[in-house]
Amino acid sequence: MTIENISEVVKEPETFIWLGLHEPDKEMLAKIKEEFSLHELAIEDAHKAHQRPKIEAYGESIFVAIKTAHLEKGVVCYGETHFFIGSNFLVSIRHGASSSYRQVREHCEKNTKMLSKGPGFVIYALLDFIVDNYQPIVEKFEKDFNALEADIFKGQFDRLVIERIYDLKCELMELRSSVIPISDICSELMRFHESLIPKDMRAFFRDIQVHVARLVGALDNMREMLNTAMQVNLALVGVGQNEVVKQLAGWGAIFAIPTLIFSLYGMNFKNMPELTWNFGYPVTLAVTLLSCALLYRKLKKSGWV
Repeated sequence: MTIENISEVVKEPETFIWLGLHEPDKEMLAKIKEEFSLHELAIEDAHKAHQRPKIEAYGESIFVAIKTAHLEKGVVCYGETHFFIGSNFLVSIRHGASSSYRQVREHCEKNTKMLSKGPGFVIYALLDFIVDNYQPIVEKFEKDFNALEADIFKGQFDRLVIERIYDLKCELMELRSSVIPISDICSELMRFHESLIPKDMRAFFRDIQVHVARLVGALDNMREMLNTAMQVNLALVGVGQNEVVKQLAGWGAIFAIPTLIFSLYGMNFKNMPELTWNFGYPVTLAVTLLSCALLYRKLKKSGWV
């Protein structure tokens, strides 16, 4: 079957067509518009890759935009998938980084009983596949956070660690903004599009919502832990700085004694105590050392040095 024949095939009773495309050009989208009788605004949205996640009804068909994500060599890559859903057809258009839906198609083709329910089962399988691809990314974020914990609680200010925390928080927020709309899309499909989503399929979409809620909960927990860990790190740094200040103050007090005594003997007075006494210097030195030792002992017991 060629694309030019779709308009005739889609009119046949008990027929279901699933057409998958990857970054089609304007000419291809124009053909799809004619063959499936799609709305031109929906086609315009499908041509632009930077759409927010949403669901829109255009006449007898529905347009759905979803953010996709997967790992490539440890790096999170984001893309988009747009769906055109009709009573007996589904067109999926992938943009940017996205996993192939080949295995989803093979799974649906094997499950002929569920496939007979029409586009409801296929859109469920696709959404479930997209949500499942979020899980490895969440696990990667958890590993990154665990690696950060050891550096966070060192009690030392490390600019690189703070930057890594900020970058991880940004990644958490970006993934969260991609995941949350899927739950709303499932709700709208179940509530307002009963002709496409049979009642016996609603449990499957609620299962997707449960998975989404679990992912969002994990992301929110990590974000709160990052906030807490950053505050604890800054508090530990502050405590460490206070200890340094205390030690500097303690040693400053100790060195103040000899500074005071020796500065007296450096003044140009004619009559100074014990200047002619043979034991004047050693006694002065002994008194200075004894005073410093007593003050050091007292500060040591107080934890200042």
